[in-house]
Amino acid sequence: MITSASFLDTLQATADGTARAENAFRREIEERTKALQRERAFAFRRLNLMRAIAEAVATAEDSKLAVACGSAVLRTKLGWTSDSEARDAVLSRFAPVAEAVFDTLAPPPPPDEEAPKADVIQSLAEFERWYAQTHSSPFWALFDQYVTETPVVDF
Repeated sequence: MITSASFLDTLQATADGTARAENAFRREIEERTKALQRERAFAFRRLNLMRAIAEAVATAEDSKLAVACGSAVLRTKLGWTSDSEARDAVLSRFAPVAEAVFDTLAPPPPPDEEAPKADVIQSLAEFERWYAQTHSSPFWALFDQYVTETPVVDF
């Protein structure tokens, strides 16, 4: 029988400490992995949306039509089939992004005219900042909304 177990208490404390450190590390890895997954998802959502916007805006004759095309794509991608004040605000704030895409894709002006200084990345970042400040969540989280599919039934 062991009468003085101080070395066992020390070993137990060391084992407990390493277990806590491992658990903390695993939590950190899990949190970091989730953050990276979210960043990746948002990056691909950004790319896919802007690719669709660029395709729609490329055929527009002027910036007003470009904004309409961009808004239509955004509404479709988000599944917005009705209007609301909040949705109108989002579409209104997204208009400069569509305009920047249009300006970027438009043929260069004649040499005597100055080309528009469009920066799609900056316009999109400003829109995202506005959305995050206004809604306390990232814009790209809107794409997390699950849309239930309605089965088609023939009678």
